[in-house]
Amino acid sequence: MLAISAFAATAPMPLAGQAPNKPKRLKVFLLAGQSNMQGHAKVSTFEHIGMDPATKPMLAEMLDAAGKPKVCERVWISSIGCAATEQTGKLTAGFGASPEKIGPEFTFGLYMQKFTDAPILLIKTSWGGKSLNTDFRPPGAGPYVFNETQIAAFQKQGKDLAAIKAAKEKETGVYYRLMVEHVKKVLGDLKRVVPDYDPAQGYELAGFVWFQGWNDMVDSGTYPNRDKPRGYDAYSTALAHFIRDVRQDLNAPKLPFVIGVLGVGGPTAEYGPDQQRYKATHQNFREAMAAPAQLPEFRGNVAAVWTEKYWDQELTAAKKKDNEIRQRAKKLATEGKLKPAEEKAAWEKLRREGLTERERQVLEKGISNQEFHYLGSARILGGIGKGFAEAMADLLQNKK
Repeated sequence: MLAISAFAATAPMPLAGQAPNKPKRLKVFLLAGQSNMQGHAKVSTFEHIGMDPATKPMLAEMLDAAGKPKVCERVWISSIGCAATEQTGKLTAGFGASPEKIGPEFTFGLYMQKFTDAPILLIKTSWGGKSLNTDFRPPGAGPYVFNETQIAAFQKQGKDLAAIKAAKEKETGVYYRLMVEHVKKVLGDLKRVVPDYDPAQGYELAGFVWFQGWNDMVDSGTYPNRDKPRGYDAYSTALAHFIRDVRQDLNAPKLPFVIGVLGVGGPTAEYGPDQQRYKATHQNFREAMAAPAQLPEFRGNVAAVWTEKYWDQELTAAKKKDNEIRQRAKKLATEGKLKPAEEKAAWEKLRREGLTERERQVLEKGISNQEFHYLGSARILGGIGKGFAEAMADLLQNKK
């Protein structure tokens, strides 16, 4: 189970210096990344949030009086990358990777309302399967340069190196540019997305949240020493350039920036025997993601949120136990030459005998996707979005 402190209730409070009743400028927050920023937590997993006293208050924030996902009257969203066309409207569930899902945006918006009484706009740009080293590569990082190991492998395979370099050049930075273009498009016509927008009050670029990492973490070509300390230094360097370039391209030199540090699997210190083979790689990458926040130029205006602390160890343990039961059923089926229906009956019997009622309930209500998508758990993704909002609020306080 997660520590209660990770989900401690946040009291509604305005940011320092705000007058509560005066009209406020629209606060615009930018959210970008790959599939976990899109979000794969199905609304069907909301009920699981209420099964733990530590997270039950968060569920109350997410639902309206009728028990439906809350519609935020003061938060609007424009999102691209999750659907074939732009999605806009008042923030509610359904702005995740597909209409029945949420990402961090839902609880981020819900909890940002607690820190400001200004209207809020979220501009979300997220595409699955994208890297920072290529797809989101910022201009300041320069062109992608193949390392000697990669070049040697291409040559050994008899590949056309010139063609590979040309293709990489064409791919480099495409999604960085799409992200910036969409932000500028929305800011250029705010009433299109926020009908109540008051040009007399104007808007403020208030913060940026970056939640990405998987495609870089698993890229052994770009990061050949990833299992060694500082094996992901190139990621840290690129992310620092990303922060600088976003600020420059959007004319927001001190834009508060939250880094969502990839944390699938939970804290590496708690990894089990079957996770040890990639423990070092995961930890090295997380440290590389968090590293830019420690640079002198970014202290106080960039924060790293370690999303591992929102992982649900109870779900992990129950899923592991269920998988072991399934393997036992398969073994029985092979040894006894059982038919599919007989194998299913054997598996269901083993589950009834081997899982507690609590374990069956959390498996049924808490998981809707794979580990690399935070189990598709609204309890996890909801906690992450809340954590992003709290970190952003701290940065905004520092900015005063």
